[in-house]
Amino acid sequence: MSVRPRLARARTWAVIGAVIVVVGIIGAVISANMRFGAYDRYDPEDPGPDGMRALARILSDQGIDVVVTRDVAAAEAALRDGGSTLVLPDSPLLSDTQLTSLATAADSVVVSDPRARSIRLLFDGRVQGYGTAAAVEPECDLPVARRAGAVSVGATFAAPDAVGCYPVDDAFGLLWEQRGDSTLAAVDGSVLFTNEHLASDGNAALALGLLGAHDRLVWLVPALSAGSGTSGATLGELTPPWVTPAMVLLGATALAAAIWRGRRFGPLVRERLPVTVRADETTRGLGRLYARAGARDHAAALLRERARGRAAVALSVPHGADATAIADAVAAATGIPPARSRALLGDEPVPDDRSLARLAADLRALEARLTPSGPRKEPQ
Repeated sequence: MSVRPRLARARTWAVIGAVIVVVGIIGAVISANMRFGAYDRYDPEDPGPDGMRALARILSDQGIDVVVTRDVAAAEAALRDGGSTLVLPDSPLLSDTQLTSLATAADSVVVSDPRARSIRLLFDGRVQGYGTAAAVEPECDLPVARRAGAVSVGATFAAPDAVGCYPVDDAFGLLWEQRGDSTLAAVDGSVLFTNEHLASDGNAALALGLLGAHDRLVWLVPALSAGSGTSGATLGELTPPWVTPAMVLLGATALAAAIWRGRRFGPLVRERLPVTVRADETTRGLGRLYARAGARDHAAALLRERARGRAAVALSVPHGADATAIADAVAAATGIPPARSRALLGDEPVPDDRSLARLAADLRALEARLTPSGPRKEPQ
């Protein structure tokens, strides 16, 4: 094997290796980003902008026992001792029954990621809107809200039996309900509790007042795993029944197509290139193509262009002369009328195949008259 094929093969393997490395890097980045993806948003252990690690650290520094749980069973076990505040997200991994039972088991509940379901189940209310960019004053008698002052409001809610604070239009950014010795609050933690927004306005004061009501804080972050204890639907349960047979059929079709297109009938024949084609064969082939397409004007233009070129060379006409100048030079050299010469070498249309054949014959006769040894037949 010569050096060039070896270099080509080495280059191919280098490209394949580079592609594998790039795919691996992309996969690693995607895996790292998925760690704090949709189900890990607002995680108390996440130091990123959407995480809540700063709030969890501040609560721990104030002597509050922060217990982060990843499944329902662990959260229920942590709440059995009593005297706890529960941070309860409205996660799709929690069923309606789990959401209500966890809220009942805690002494204080803060719904940190409220949605339509949790507002409907826990407060018999509804999500009204999505807040405002400006800080909003509490305008209520709730002590924890009055101490915090103005805060950034995210989603807004309306519930007839709950105390509403931070009004925006006809809704509130904070719902508060007292149920015996237990309290239930709902607030959009995405603009209050996160690392990015905690230091803004009175966000930190309100967050500490809501989550620091008891000496123990149980923070539930449901995880998408087999041991999560949640009843969320699996990927197989969410997939329609026709998807698996369709994927199997597509895979079998792709395999059959690969075998069909990849089969060989004997060894490959190496052909020496370029292939030499005789000029008359090329001419006849082009002529058939022009005839099939009915391109008489295009064929006539090519014939006249070649005739003008040869006439200009034969008569030493300056380079760049137009068709009229060449036609006049041909008329002067051959003695034919200038009008006839311009008609032959100009752009007069060709109405039918008979006219095209006559034009070709006349151009040959005209070129023969420009050749000293050629015949002297007058173009018709």
